[in-house]
Amino acid sequence: MPDTNRRWLLAKRPQGMIKDSDFELVSGPVPEPGEGEFLVRVTDLSFDPTQRGWLAADTYLPAVKIGAPVRAGAVGQVIKSNHPDFKPGQMVQGTFGWQEYVVTKGMTETGPVTVVRGGVSPEHALGVFGVTGITAWFGLTDVGQPKAGDTVLVSGAAGATGSVVVQIAKALGCKVIGIAGGKDKCAWVKDVAGADACIDYKSENVAAAIKALAPKGVNVVFENVGGEILEAALMNLALRARIVLCGGISSYNAEDLADMKGIRPYMQLTVMRARMEGFIVLDYAPRWGEGVAALGKLMAEGKLKTVEDVQHGFENCPATLRRLFEGKNVGKQLLKLTAPPLPVV
Repeated sequence: MPDTNRRWLLAKRPQGMIKDSDFELVSGPVPEPGEGEFLVRVTDLSFDPTQRGWLAADTYLPAVKIGAPVRAGAVGQVIKSNHPDFKPGQMVQGTFGWQEYVVTKGMTETGPVTVVRGGVSPEHALGVFGVTGITAWFGLTDVGQPKAGDTVLVSGAAGATGSVVVQIAKALGCKVIGIAGGKDKCAWVKDVAGADACIDYKSENVAAAIKALAPKGVNVVFENVGGEILEAALMNLALRARIVLCGGISSYNAEDLADMKGIRPYMQLTVMRARMEGFIVLDYAPRWGEGVAALGKLMAEGKLKTVEDVQHGFENCPATLRRLFEGKNVGKQLLKLTAPPLPVV
């Protein structure tokens, strides 16, 4: 086993687009598990837009501390264990952060470490059966409450969560309109994810395009972008529409409040008697198994396809996170550090 553990630490709070200089790559000894602890070699890291908020300020979780490893979901292999419930060789999942090795007693700051089910790949554990899929399932079904025949509008439709939402909505019998950036992404949203239409926000007037595709208005908006995209959706609501606030990636790199876009036509909520509701996936932790079962059923029926954008190399952590805000990824953004099985102690 190597005797060096590399970690990416937060060096300063990012201003605007994240930069390599916001982080510090350090090396140290591989930690030794004590009584009741086990050592995990991280093999795969998850990259999600919410990480940008964690770096900047207290949100639904405390901000990452300066000098601490960057918070991130991950999959890894147990290398050495003094814990009765975790055995060397097992694949496990938890919020291990940007580090190659981590010692834990089975709990992280966002919840327990869990064993990855047999036959589930790291990509699926972090994607469709992880935070991404669970966010899509409960955000759409529990908050959005779509009915067969509804028109569902999904922004960020080529992203990790949005692409799953598109497919769940189609499986529930809805008409689905996606919004994505560029011809290639829009083609993927229609041809692979199965949306009825996809609006290219880079080349189309989004509000006008929604009006043309849904002249009677949209019943459910699954919002991942915010700003002008959300405003376009608000101008095209059906009576008693539901707007699901999942994310607002358009403002995550804003340097101050003045750079953040508001929602000017908010009175449309009153006129159309609509409901706008935010949610955090951690609220659904007690129902995680329910969501995984539902997503697994859709996959078994061929109604849910996944796509992962897998980068490689621990040194590329900052660049991989940036991809989310540069519009480079399609589907779930991951970084592979090493491939199991690994030698155990």
